[in-house]
Amino acid sequence: MVCPFYCIFAAKFFKHMQIAIVGTGYVGLVSGTCFAEMGAHVTCVDVDAEKINKLKDGIMPIYEPGLEEMVKRNVECERLKFTTDLTEVLDDVEVVFSAVGTPPDEDGSADLKYVLAVARQFGQHINKYTILVTKSTVPVGTAKKVKAAIQEELKKRGVDVPFDVASNPEFLKEGAAIKDFMSPDRVVVGTESERAKEVMTRLYRPLMLQNFRVIFMDIPSAEMTKYAANAMLATRISFMNDIANLCERVGANVDNVRRGIGTDTRIGKKFLYAGCGYGGSCFPKDVKALMHTGIDNDYHMEVIEAVERVNEKQKSIVYDKIVKMAGPVKGKTIAILGLAFKPETDDMREAPALVVIEKLLADGATVRVFDPIAMEECKRRIGDAVTYCKNMYDAADGADVFALMTEWRQFRMPSWNVIKKVMTGNIVVDGRNIYDRAELEEQGFVYTRIGEI
Repeated sequence: MVCPFYCIFAAKFFKHMQIAIVGTGYVGLVSGTCFAEMGAHVTCVDVDAEKINKLKDGIMPIYEPGLEEMVKRNVECERLKFTTDLTEVLDDVEVVFSAVGTPPDEDGSADLKYVLAVARQFGQHINKYTILVTKSTVPVGTAKKVKAAIQEELKKRGVDVPFDVASNPEFLKEGAAIKDFMSPDRVVVGTESERAKEVMTRLYRPLMLQNFRVIFMDIPSAEMTKYAANAMLATRISFMNDIANLCERVGANVDNVRRGIGTDTRIGKKFLYAGCGYGGSCFPKDVKALMHTGIDNDYHMEVIEAVERVNEKQKSIVYDKIVKMAGPVKGKTIAILGLAFKPETDDMREAPALVVIEKLLADGATVRVFDPIAMEECKRRIGDAVTYCKNMYDAADGADVFALMTEWRQFRMPSWNVIKKVMTGNIVVDGRNIYDRAELEEQGFVYTRIGEI
């Protein structure tokens, strides 16, 4: 592969800025690859040697549209490298991004052991001014702990090396992460010094030549901004699901309600679609972490706590509707369409489909599943407890109930006459409200959706 001219131009424009990104999960790999695409020289670091070796061979650990091609292109252009050893590059880089995991602890709070491990390694080996930027989603106050860990390691070494810490939370949507990174609506950066602000400005300017949309603020505010943003979006989802459930009981149409309130400019149209609950790597984890941040500071986030309760209950709504429409499911066959928590990803973390499948299997049902991308991930999670199918029609073959969990584009216009012929039953449960009731009832199906009987 020949390195395209624009790559060479971008590299010159970027003045060969060198950065390291620790963590090759979703955030780290996408961010590092996009920075490389803009001309920076990027080294992605991960302690998982197998993952690093696979990346060197062009094998991606995650699915994201366009990512594989971009990784291969920038490796070929020698702007993107992979290693297991951060110390190899510390003397060369200006910025180290920490994009390691912050998994929920047993109580739901964010576990910072990986974040602090990066900070300690940073302090043990830096020899010149370098910035450690936390890109992981972390509770307010994490930067203080990171700074203290670095200073402690420098003290142990008996050296006084200048450094800065900063916060640069990500706002990437799985399935559209590259576009979100390359054309962000804003970039939030928390800093403590003008020197750090200047470096971060230089880093992001090539992404925003015509409209510099970096919002600089203090570090605690930057840390809080990410949690607040995700909590707000989760709140809108749970609110509309709550409204949908009430609509079902009073005879209102939640789609009409959505249109009616969404045209109010104070409210807007986004994140107002009723469904079977949110999942993924961000919303569930961040909502729980924000709740615990409140508890740690003697304040109960009562709205956020309610958001969590509503969502956990909503994940079972498709199961509840299946049982309501079909009766006891023991011995019956249920087709589940969609396994990932949302389209355009293979991420099944906290996916509503997992809850529904678990309940159906516990009741003695046979479950047939299909997802365009997440089949291998499902096998990894639940093994052979379900039947893995080639397509939606294969999944529907012999099924008593056809249930939609994830609104992949290829599920939007099924050949209902084909599905009707291969199904044993005629019940369709629409967990994402994408089908037309009149069309299905005309075909002889018994149809139910979220917010309607």
